[in-house]
Amino acid sequence: MRKLITSRHWAMQSLRILVLAIAAWWIMGAPNLLAQYGFIEEWPNTDFKQHSVPLSEIISGGPGKDGIPAIDDPEFISVSQTIDWLGDAEPVIALILKDKNGREHARAYPIQILIWHEIVNDELAGIPVFVTFCPLCNASMVFDRRLDGKVLDFGTTGRLRKSDMVMYDRQTESWWQQFLGKAIVGEMTGKTLEVIPSRILSWLDFKTAWPNGQVMSKDTGYYRNYGVNPYQSYDDINETPFLLGEKPDQRLKPMDRVAVLKDSDGYKAYPYSILSAEGVVHDTVDGKPVVFLTKKNTRSPLDKRLISQSRLIISAQAFRPSIAGNKLDFYISQDEKILDRETSSVWTITGHAIEGIFKGKQLEAVPTETHFAFAWLVFRPETKIYSN
Repeated sequence: MRKLITSRHWAMQSLRILVLAIAAWWIMGAPNLLAQYGFIEEWPNTDFKQHSVPLSEIISGGPGKDGIPAIDDPEFISVSQTIDWLGDAEPVIALILKDKNGREHARAYPIQILIWHEIVNDELAGIPVFVTFCPLCNASMVFDRRLDGKVLDFGTTGRLRKSDMVMYDRQTESWWQQFLGKAIVGEMTGKTLEVIPSRILSWLDFKTAWPNGQVMSKDTGYYRNYGVNPYQSYDDINETPFLLGEKPDQRLKPMDRVAVLKDSDGYKAYPYSILSAEGVVHDTVDGKPVVFLTKKNTRSPLDKRLISQSRLIISAQAFRPSIAGNKLDFYISQDEKILDRETSSVWTITGHAIEGIFKGKQLEAVPTETHFAFAWLVFRPETKIYSN
């Protein structure tokens, strides 16, 4: 009996200790958790009571707040100027917008600069925009900075969620997931930014297609080793994602690039491994024909230490395969030209016809996103994957 009483007493004592521990966690746990992750001291103006994801999923990527400095006053030079620091095959984020008068404006943002800054706050064609590049996800995205009647400015938090950059706006210090363009912590939680279509092209393809365009200067006000890749060999197809925090989707190799199109049911991803092998891919999305044109003439920014010496990968661009109601069937010729079977006109990766009956015509671009497969699938697991 004594043993039974003692056993019961010990059980009650243990239960009491457990209850008190849980109560203490509820009372003190949240502040301690915020302190543990360095949130309170560095971010006194961020409302951490509002968040749409577990705060424990947001981890340090190394640098602190603005440790990777955004570019707020970018300078630009004309395409016609001699530029000896940017090789023809180097990748740029191409942004093409029309102003209210219908005039086209084109700007190129070199990845060799974005890889060190990740964010550029800018304005083009009268539209406040910001250009982003997350090296760990190979995610280049452009957003409209206007939201709820305000123009926001963005910086880097130095933190990651699922290997993707977490940004913040300087007006409310809310935190945003770059991959989704969505606020996940703070006053703006739940708000979503408008994505502006952009493309990854070689510098040569950009300046050929838009000779009156501009390119961002490397006179950024910061000293960085522009042209050097700090993520050497990261995009090796057999590499593993950095700080993902979960097992990658097994449908594709994590570091395979994918080009993604949106449809009414969600998204459809086209692996670069397939696009590269086929050269041209015709498909139908939402009942409408699309064609991917590719060209293997763009340096990977995440391969060699010097981007100018990195391996060549394809640039893949999606278009509507028709001109003035004429459906076109595209293919790559033996001399690696992009042709249509109907007229044998010659086309560029930017959708411009440069020889033949359709010379001077341009295909309608279909908005496309390009990322590492693991990154896209961790945020959009419902995505369908194209197979040949």
